[in-house]
Amino acid sequence: MKKTLVSALTTALVVGAASTTFAAANPFSDVPADHWAYDAVSQLAADGVIEGYGDTTFRGNQNITRYEMAQMIAKAMAKTDVSAADKALIDKLAAEFSDELNNLGVRVSNLERNADMVKWNGKAEYTYKSNRDKDADQKDNSDHLLFRLEPSAEVNSNWHVNARLDASTEMDSDSAKDGEDKVDLKRVWAQGNYGNFQTKLGKFAQIDDDSIFDTTFSGAEVKFGNKVTFTAGAGRLDFSDYYSKYLDDEQKAELKNAGFKAAPTWIRENGVSQDDAANYQYAGLGYANGKFVGGVDYHHLNADQFFYLDRKNVLKQDDNANIWLVKAAYQFDKTNGLNGFYANNTSADDFDKAWSVEYDYKGAEAENKGTWGMWAAYRNLGYNTALFSTYDALLQGQKGWEVGANYAPFKNVVTTLRYGNGKETWTNNKVENLFGRVEFFF
Repeated sequence: MKKTLVSALTTALVVGAASTTFAAANPFSDVPADHWAYDAVSQLAADGVIEGYGDTTFRGNQNITRYEMAQMIAKAMAKTDVSAADKALIDKLAAEFSDELNNLGVRVSNLERNADMVKWNGKAEYTYKSNRDKDADQKDNSDHLLFRLEPSAEVNSNWHVNARLDASTEMDSDSAKDGEDKVDLKRVWAQGNYGNFQTKLGKFAQIDDDSIFDTTFSGAEVKFGNKVTFTAGAGRLDFSDYYSKYLDDEQKAELKNAGFKAAPTWIRENGVSQDDAANYQYAGLGYANGKFVGGVDYHHLNADQFFYLDRKNVLKQDDNANIWLVKAAYQFDKTNGLNGFYANNTSADDFDKAWSVEYDYKGAEAENKGTWGMWAAYRNLGYNTALFSTYDALLQGQKGWEVGANYAPFKNVVTTLRYGNGKETWTNNKVENLFGRVEFFF
């Protein structure tokens, strides 16, 4: 069925056009000011209900399709400031053109859904670090740039695919030939959410970035519960070079001469190929209720390249790491919070414990300009337990005090400063670490 566009001007009534005096400029060259429908056409154009033909003409005597009429009705239906009488007329027109509106709605819904299926978040950040061994008179400075993209793609109502892509460079060298510039696919996983059940498959961070395992692994994880949760996972974890920066040449040679059946990347010779990954399993119980969050976690790793150092500076090989961790946090009010953890590696003889207590006051919120926060903490990050430490001001194998603050000078911009002062647990040397970061979120 076809209707003339002049007949379609009945739609003007649903926006109250026929009873209002308008001062809108003439939008169409073929609708003069003395035309009986001038006011209605002008208002419909101003309201975005009709658009004409792009050549300044309205062509009011031309036939239109039912689909074109439905488009105008749909735009009228979107208006909220209509009278009861006009609303009744809208409903009447909507009923007459229900099939066309349904088809139009399906098309719009599909377009909106496709546009929302993939969402991109990310950040650009600059980080400065200065790690100093005061007794050995050594200092290690670095300037690091990172660009991170974190897409999330909808598969269906239950499943999403997520990823993390990092591009980074070291500003002190500023040269790709030094091997400093790189692009890494850090994480990629599929996640299914079914009420109180969640599963992950791929490469991701385990147990919500646990305090001593802020790293990724490849495998699977399942999680059950709401306030009380049980999490378990298994897979493979790469840790080929996590000891390298702590051993000197003499200690590396000791490993080689001792004839260990496997050796880390940094002491290989003659092209010997070794496995750089550990078999990894973990499980945890968590509890969250209002202001309190707590949990108990267990991590087990099995590989040929665990080399534990004792207090006599003797290296011991063990195929396993068995680490237990208890963690808790309490938010007293909107500004004051306390958190901490205690961990023990039962496979190590020395440096087998790690723990931290931290007090937080407020905290910068990226979306809110002017927000800020500060904290103070004491940490003891036992070398043989804090295998993948999350902390920046006190590092693996160090203990001491940390203070820090963050601030959002602009929306989606956060600056952070950290200062750590303590000792290296191996040598008992005094250490001092500085950390600064600026993050731009998008």
